[in-house]
Amino acid sequence: MVTMAATNRIQTYEEFAKVHALLLAASGLPESLHRRLFQKLFAECFDGGNHFQIELCEEGRQRLLSLTSESMEKHSDVFLVDHAWTFRLTDAYKQLREVPGLAERMGALMSVDIDLNSEGEDDGASSDTRGSVTEVLESEVRAAKEKSDGKLRWLELEGLDINDEALLSLELPTRFPDLVALSLLGNKLNRVETIVQEVSKFKQLKGLWLNNNPVLKKCDNELVDALLKELPELEIYNSTFTRNFGEWALGFCAGIYEKDNPGNVDQASAPLQSVSTLDLSDRNIHNLINKAFTPNCLPSLSYLNIRGNPLEQNSIVDLLDILRTFPSLCSLEVDIPGPLGGSAIEILESLPNISQLNGISAAKICETGKHVIDSVLRPRLPEWTADEPLADRIVNAMWQYLMTYRLADEEKLDETSVWYVMDELGSALRHSDEPNFRVAPFLFMPDGTLASAVSYSILWPTQNLKKGDECTRDFLLGIGEDKQRSARLTAWFHTPENYFIQEYEKHNQKLQSRSLTLPKMQPSETRSIRHNDGHALRVYTDIPHMEENLTHPDFVLTKEPNDADIIWTSEQVDEEMKKATGIKDHQYINQFPFEACLVMKHHLAETIQKAHGSPQWLQPTYNLETHLSQLIGDYNVRKRKGLNNLWILKPWNMARTIDTTVTDNLPSIIRLMETGPKICQKYIEEPALFQGKKFDLRYIVLVRSMNPLEIFLSDCFWVRIANNQYSLDRSSFFEYETHFTVMNYRGRINFKNIKEFVGEFEEEHQVKWSDIHTRVRSMIRSVFESAAAVHPEMHSPKSRAIYGVDVMLDRYFQPKILEVTYCPDCTRACKYDMEIVVGDGGVAKGCDFFNNVFRCLFLNEISQVSPL
Repeated sequence: MVTMAATNRIQTYEEFAKVHALLLAASGLPESLHRRLFQKLFAECFDGGNHFQIELCEEGRQRLLSLTSESMEKHSDVFLVDHAWTFRLTDAYKQLREVPGLAERMGALMSVDIDLNSEGEDDGASSDTRGSVTEVLESEVRAAKEKSDGKLRWLELEGLDINDEALLSLELPTRFPDLVALSLLGNKLNRVETIVQEVSKFKQLKGLWLNNNPVLKKCDNELVDALLKELPELEIYNSTFTRNFGEWALGFCAGIYEKDNPGNVDQASAPLQSVSTLDLSDRNIHNLINKAFTPNCLPSLSYLNIRGNPLEQNSIVDLLDILRTFPSLCSLEVDIPGPLGGSAIEILESLPNISQLNGISAAKICETGKHVIDSVLRPRLPEWTADEPLADRIVNAMWQYLMTYRLADEEKLDETSVWYVMDELGSALRHSDEPNFRVAPFLFMPDGTLASAVSYSILWPTQNLKKGDECTRDFLLGIGEDKQRSARLTAWFHTPENYFIQEYEKHNQKLQSRSLTLPKMQPSETRSIRHNDGHALRVYTDIPHMEENLTHPDFVLTKEPNDADIIWTSEQVDEEMKKATGIKDHQYINQFPFEACLVMKHHLAETIQKAHGSPQWLQPTYNLETHLSQLIGDYNVRKRKGLNNLWILKPWNMARTIDTTVTDNLPSIIRLMETGPKICQKYIEEPALFQGKKFDLRYIVLVRSMNPLEIFLSDCFWVRIANNQYSLDRSSFFEYETHFTVMNYRGRINFKNIKEFVGEFEEEHQVKWSDIHTRVRSMIRSVFESAAAVHPEMHSPKSRAIYGVDVMLDRYFQPKILEVTYCPDCTRACKYDMEIVVGDGGVAKGCDFFNNVFRCLFLNEISQVSPL
């Protein structure tokens, strides 16, 4: 560390530059702005308000930042941005509830307090601003008489609490027989028969809206079928096209037909001749080939949007053929993949007149070679229910605003990431693929030490701007398609669901077709490695419990690795370590080559999937570094089907549940990738519980050989129980002691004697543990069979090892594999005697645990272990 002046604080720019050299380089801030940054940090100058203003957008549900200065040149200035909220995920709810004013500030910053702020403004006034049904009808009739021939053709009776009896009493068909469009949206209509009886009397009806009526929740399909049978002229139902759509529906979408111009039987011929722009998105169109959708009716059509329509009754060839007939059509928006196929480039090749596809120029698409493209994506705005607590709204919405970093000191990297929300100015910066600003976190150390550090973000222009320009940043700076950029944008935007669902379905189909030939159970072939002269086998270990408890006379400890017959270490034995310690190839080591295929979570899932596809004992699992698109597709399928969407994210290679998160929030899943490589696994939302608490089981597997497969299961296993009652309340997802069971490193350890646990569990659930144990044994065997079949390179005649296998039971008492651990912590095995509840029973002495392990692995003697 640089020596400071007597005051121990940075005083000069030179001191600042030396102390912060690495941070300045990492931030990407141009060197020309380093001195300017120092000046603002030293003076605590937050002058962004002199140059920018925050504006509401997206109907008040989002904010943007615009430039108020006359102009700003690239790299001309740097601005300090404060951090409004800094926290670790486990503390999020606690802080929102306990820190005064925090929830209110975050709610306003994230625009999730809109309805809360408007409460009480009506002062008891009636919420019905439209008046009674009678008043509305009188008003509509007067308007019709003033504007046309006095015939009412468009009638809106919305949100007036009209029920079935009221609808009959209004006698609308008798009073208004010429209706072309009728909206009864947001009323209290319940019976199909009543609605059909009345509405079917409007023989000229083209558009009908019944959204948000109770009848739709019970029998929407029955209602629409009955209406179409009675109303062959109906073209639009609840904003979607019916199979009878034609000129009126197209004119409605083109803005020709509306309340002031409803259209009628005497309407002018060829009303669509001048239509150049036609938005048919999300109209539930099944068949686009229609007598009204032709170049003769729409000769001027230059822009067409057909997103969000199934169009499954048309082939790709037929759709391309009809689109090619429109002479002026040059701009097209369509789902990709979708009704025109899965490749933007192939669509452009088939439609040479298209110069713009999904808002992107055809030339740029061909230049970049991108097959899936989109125009400006719709922002993913926060959603909530009226009774949802403010803290829950914030936790749900915060992933659109969070940024993250980890603190490092001289000893190690902090194990838990720090998340933060920039202040109102910084949080108003929206995303752009071509941004004009850049943001970076910066730790200012006024005393030259990490202990004195204050976190800021720094903001500077990367393009020339003029007054009124929106200020933007790249939310995924430095992340390209090789790191799944388009998929990761789903955290902030509504990306094409069909694409991701298609990717998921291809992935799932591949898993279902997997089936490798697995090794058969064979008798033990591995021989004892006892010395012929009777000398004890020399063992080197760095594990204290083994040093204390390996007392069998056939083994003796040595302090020198190169003098040992057996190396039993917690360290990774690689070529570098072998050279440093003098380990030779003839020595036995407690590691198998490429055992990462078992002990690293992403490799474990991949190994099982290659062997078994998608067995019931492995929850759906995705490596987010390679299969994010497939995960998003799975999430979307479950959402559409109304299935549970709770997931757990686990780092590839961290133990003790470090950086492990439970969530049902898709943006959070994607954003959590930023704290390191992870798998995303379907959460077991309905586990078997013990007295209302979640638990898992730790088994010890002994591996003598991978080819042939010789594995054994220790009769000793342990239960680990969560401290809190199990809950699926969203606020509980951040409670470590509710959803996690490993309490050795934090929380209260909840030890339970295994015999007591099994007895009480059998009584609580009326099951036999022996049946559960049989299923667990079969599953563990399958896991190691997978590794032996998929990775034959694991076999080594000089390897022997033990692994910890963590298992959870679901509500049906079926086992699920959680993870496999290298060199598992066997403290409990050595420290406590245990009554054995499987096999032949008996008592397992803690002092004999490693003696029994070594007898099995090296002497071929079986005691308190059983072959799998």
